[in-house]
Amino acid sequence: MALILNEEQTMVRDNARAFLAAKAPVSHLRKLRDARDPSGFSRDLWKAFAEMGFCGILVPEALGGSGLGYVEAGLIMEEIGRNLTLSPFLSTALLGATALMRDGNSARNAELLPKLAAGDLLVALAVDERTKHAPSATALKAERSGNGFALTGDKCFVVDGHVADLLIVAARSAGAPGETDGLTLFLVDAKANGVAVERTIMVDAHNAARIRFDRVQVDADAVIGEVDHGWTVLEAALNVGRAAVAAELTGLGEEAFGRTLAYLKERKQFGQPIGSFQALQHRAAHLFTELEITQAAVLKALQMLDSDFERAPLFVSVAKARAGASATLAVQEAVQMHGGIGMTDEFDIGFFMKRARVGQELFGDAGFHADRLARLHNY
Repeated sequence: MALILNEEQTMVRDNARAFLAAKAPVSHLRKLRDARDPSGFSRDLWKAFAEMGFCGILVPEALGGSGLGYVEAGLIMEEIGRNLTLSPFLSTALLGATALMRDGNSARNAELLPKLAAGDLLVALAVDERTKHAPSATALKAERSGNGFALTGDKCFVVDGHVADLLIVAARSAGAPGETDGLTLFLVDAKANGVAVERTIMVDAHNAARIRFDRVQVDADAVIGEVDHGWTVLEAALNVGRAAVAAELTGLGEEAFGRTLAYLKERKQFGQPIGSFQALQHRAAHLFTELEITQAAVLKALQMLDSDFERAPLFVSVAKARAGASATLAVQEAVQMHGGIGMTDEFDIGFFMKRARVGQELFGDAGFHADRLARLHNY
């Protein structure tokens, strides 16, 4: 498959670029951060996302969505990264929608997906329990109780967990931490008895939460997928999340590079633009090639999610590892080439560096995905 966009995909990208540049630029993030907004994002903007068809980008048209694919979703994430937009798009429109649709519960999906597509339902995926991404290490207990289960344990780094209406919770119903068998996914009301949510504002001003479950009662209908066999649905959602964050990091890196390139042409030393200095030209050329290769890797991963979902994990890990590395290089070079002003809060470049650091860790850093690639190749 050629690594180019078709006409419809180009239109989605152009619409998202114009919309987010006008409605949610970096100044929007700064305003929400400085105001210590309790939600951490604009609900009016989220409604506008729904009106643009973004909230239901993956939801079938029959259920009120746009019925598009992962490439289109990735293009929106790329523009979110370019503008550092605060939005529950990743947690709800991508992770939440994917988990629900991969489960295939038609009755539940008929109830929930139209609300999700309309922007009336927020969902968060609660999986990690450690400082590093390790989904198979899930230890949160799901014990048989009545006609359902009782959930006990803690989750951390739950993206948009403090505003979610529903939580998709990975719990261990059998086996031991480190095993992929014995995991079950549950759909939990975020306001259920025994659920305690603590908002954690990350270094980049984006939202996450720590969530404690104290014998939270859920019935059998809350199970997503099959009891003890939730790994397949969980990995499906995580693969989409990884590719989406890779796309976000690509947009972030390209924007940081574009701003740096403009500064190299404007800033003068010794009577000439610093961009005329060969050492800086070499560094800029190197960064440009890294970003181009990463963009191709990310697009390939998104295409594989659309065309051959079961073979996509290999491509997703390549994309996520590369995107983290190239975005990190882009923001480090941006700060260096901007000099002292790049270190100040008044200048926007610092926001890109902070987001790149969080995105690198989210759903697995380069080390996690290098190991995953080795395992996928049976090393």
